[in-house]
Amino acid sequence: MTFQESMKDEEAKRNTNQNTSGEKSSRGTSDASDPCSSKSTSKRKTFKTIKFGTNIDLSDEKKWKLQLQELSKLPWLFRLVSAGNMLSHVGHSILGMNTIQLYMKVPGSRTPGHQENNNYSAININIGPGDCEWFAVPEEYWGEICNLCEKHNINYLSGSWWPVLEDLYHANIPVYRFIQKPGDLVWLNAGTVHWVQAVGWCNNIAWNVGLVSPHQYQMTVERYEWNKFCGYKSIVPIVQLTWNMAQHVRITNPKLFNMMKTCMMRSLWQCQQMLDNLKKNNIDVIWHGRTDEEHSHYCETCEVELFNLLFVRRSESNLQTHLVHCLNCARNLNPDLENFVVLNQYHTDELMRIYDSFTLAKRSKT
Repeated sequence: MTFQESMKDEEAKRNTNQNTSGEKSSRGTSDASDPCSSKSTSKRKTFKTIKFGTNIDLSDEKKWKLQLQELSKLPWLFRLVSAGNMLSHVGHSILGMNTIQLYMKVPGSRTPGHQENNNYSAININIGPGDCEWFAVPEEYWGEICNLCEKHNINYLSGSWWPVLEDLYHANIPVYRFIQKPGDLVWLNAGTVHWVQAVGWCNNIAWNVGLVSPHQYQMTVERYEWNKFCGYKSIVPIVQLTWNMAQHVRITNPKLFNMMKTCMMRSLWQCQQMLDNLKKNNIDVIWHGRTDEEHSHYCETCEVELFNLLFVRRSESNLQTHLVHCLNCARNLNPDLENFVVLNQYHTDELMRIYDSFTLAKRSKT
């Protein structure tokens, strides 16, 4: 049964129930004391209608097996799981990015302006029955929109904003405006600024894709660094992702290879510098290791990604229940790190082996 047919059935049932309730009320007080009638009334009073259901998780492969199998029929460019999708190599689930989420909308529901997390591309499918209206601005103009937000005292990254089209036209910012019909798939390129409103009753499913390409990787790293500068959390752990890709992805593009190699070299150097300083100050580093599918860690204070070395208060050395810090925030709490335990997730030899074995692969001849 299609969604439209289900809506018609629900409408027919609603009309039937209304007619039945009308007949009961016309009988006078004889049915007023009916306990069944009072129960149904109380149920209707406590029932809440969702006007805009956002970020509904559809990641459970048992509950949504058939639906996820249908999505696997899409071309590899759009697939949730693909060797050519960076987000398939993160090592753990990031809800709404490498998992599917559902949005249930009534007419007028709005998704404010934003760019996708860490400038990744996005897929959005309208499964109907109504339409959606989209507004999109190329990535090159995000700085101009950021300036407009600042003029109105709105935080571009974390605030809620809906651009006035006249303001964009006046600033010579091009706007793409289009209608997404039921069954239409919208592809948003890396860093596209966009905002959406529902024209009719509709449901949308969405997820993110990160093509293994130099353009996407550069866009991701640039936003990663900008987020750190602004004190905004990057929910994609770029350093951890880069090391994972170096182990599992065959890189044939020289530009992408050099960018990844630089990221790995910087993180390896930072880890070694910290280890040398900790040893110099007679601060022990405890081996902790890393389990499969373990989520990446972020500093509790500044929310920056933590790679390899984790600073935990001595009384809170259990990572399952306690908080971790970066070196700078740990020193702000205690300059001598006396109350901290340093946990190590990777052996330096292991990281050096991965770094040395990561080489540029030759393109296969077609």
